[in-house]
Formats: sequence, structure tokens, C-alpha cells
Amino acid sequence: MITVNGKTISQEQIARETQYHPAPSLEAAVHQASVALVVRELLLQEAVGLGIQTPVGVDPVASEESIIGVLLEREISLPAADEESLRRYYESNRKKFRSPDLFEASHILFAARSDQAQEREGARAAAAATLEEVRRDPPSFERLAKERSDDKESREQGGHLGQITRGQTTPEFEACLDALTPGEVCREPVGTRYGYHVIRLDRTVRGRDLPFEIARERVAEYLGASAWTRAVHQYIQLLVGKADIKGIELDGAPTPLVQ
Repeated sequence: MITVNGKTISQEQIARETQYHPAPSLEAAVHQASVALVVRELLLQEAVGLGIQTPVGVDPVASEESIIGVLLEREISLPAADEESLRRYYESNRKKFRSPDLFEASHILFAARSDQAQEREGARAAAAATLEEVRRDPPSFERLAKERSDDKESREQGGHLGQITRGQTTPEFEACLDALTPGEVCREPVGTRYGYHVIRLDRTVRGRDLPFEIARERVAEYLGASAWTRAVHQYIQLLVGKADIKGIELDGAPTPLVQ
């Protein structure tokens, strides 16, 4: 049984909370859920102790979130990062502050589920045969896409996907685009969770570093969010240190951030 300053956290509460904490094992998920509930209870008890009251007639869950938000805003004060700190972070992390790479690409998809070995082998073979046809006759790409692609959205456009930025496709698809030069077709079919693709890179526009004056607001937001996260964790650790918590080991356990 877990108690926080004498208040019991029930097994029913833990069971409901566990679904929100994906983990490698059920035991790990249950522990993460238990820690989250302990932290929540600590914050709510502290809020009550400071006179932060539950609004009348408000949904209980929303009310608790509001109370915790008021508590953290009241108890945690962060100075704004100075100009020197902003510039120093910008200079050390230029890759974070650049316009995105843009790719224009086309593909022919042979769909196959990742859990169907025979289906995937058939898709791979069909993609390989189509790739050979494209290599022999590059202008045939659009026609073959219209005839064979399982991607209904791009099929009518001759396989054209339009502009793509990083994160919009699968890692395998993106890695292929990185390896190609404009006008080049993949050397072998590219397997993803959707099936096998014949991919052609049509155009690349590489991103550029944003000047500090444009990136400054993003730098300030990032540093502010990082500082807030650290401050909230430190505040929670202070509450843990002065609380009477039984039934769970918190030493060394990461305390979940409460928004």
C-alpha cells in the first residue's frame, strides 16, 4: 500500500493511471504510474496547504490540473536568460536553428504488411522488377506509377509526392532521399512498414542556418522551457524530501513533469 502523508493511493488509481505510461514491462509501467500519482498527490497537498482552493462546480480532473498549475506558477520563479546566454546557446547549437531541408520526390509503392513475410517478398520482387524497367527507360517512371503504385494519392500524379521535410516520411525513406542526387532513382527497393518503394529524388533544397536575430525567440523559448523543467523537478524533489511517503521507493526515480 502506498501512502503520501497518510493519504492512500489505491490500486484502482494505479491501474487506471498505468495505461498512460508505456514501458518495456508491466512492472515498469505500474511503477511509473505509481510515481506519477505520488507526485500529483504531493503537489495537491502542498497547494491545499498554501490555500489554493478547488473552484466550485469545475470538473475534478480539470480542477486538479488548474490547482497544480497555479501552485507551480506561484512557487517557481525564473529569470529570463540574458543576451549573452542566448547567443552562447545559439552558437553551440546552430543545427537546431536552421530552415528545414526540402525534398521533392516520387515513388511507386508495392504495399505489404510488415507481419506478412510472403506478402512482403512478393512486394519486394515486384518493386525490383519495376526498378529494372525504370533503369532501362527512366521516362517510364510516371506511367509505371499510374499503372502499379498502391499509393492512391500519388498514383494519379505519376508517383509525385510534392515537397517533403524531415520527419514526414519513414526513416528508411528519408535515408534513401539523403543518399540520392536529384534525378537519381534508388539502387534497390526501399522497404518500410508500408511495403517496398521505388523512389526517385526530383529536387533538393538544403536548409540554411537562421541568423541569430531570427532565431532569438526560439532560443529564448527553448532555454526557458529547459529551465522550467529543471526547476519543476527540483521543486518536486524538495516536496519528496519533506514528505512521509510509504510503500514505494523514490530514490533515484525520475519524477514526472506535471504541466
